[in-house]
Amino acid sequence: MSAKIYRPAKTAMQSGKAKTHVWILEFDQAIPRKIDPMMGYTTSADTRQQLKLMFETQEQAEAYAQREGIDYRVIAPKEAKRQVVSYTDNFKYSRLQPWTH
Repeated sequence: MSAKIYRPAKTAMQSGKAKTHVWILEFDQAIPRKIDPMMGYTTSADTRQQLKLMFETQEQAEAYAQREGIDYRVIAPKEAKRQVVSYTDNFKYSRLQPWTH
């Protein structure tokens, strides 16, 4: 049984950073999914892939995985690169390109 530990990125629908400060331990798929012939639903007998355990820190998630004997891998979060832009920069004297309407 293996799992991945990661910190979720913010969704495209949110502008803030809510729900992005927790670390999640999510189990990998152990048994392949099957298509139910009668209804066409995708089914699986593996119930662990439905679990998502949330932790406050990465160390807590790693300690839990080690204590329970779970092979895990940590996916490091990628921080967003913010570029500071000011409206007044459009009218600077030292602007490289001329200002146009």
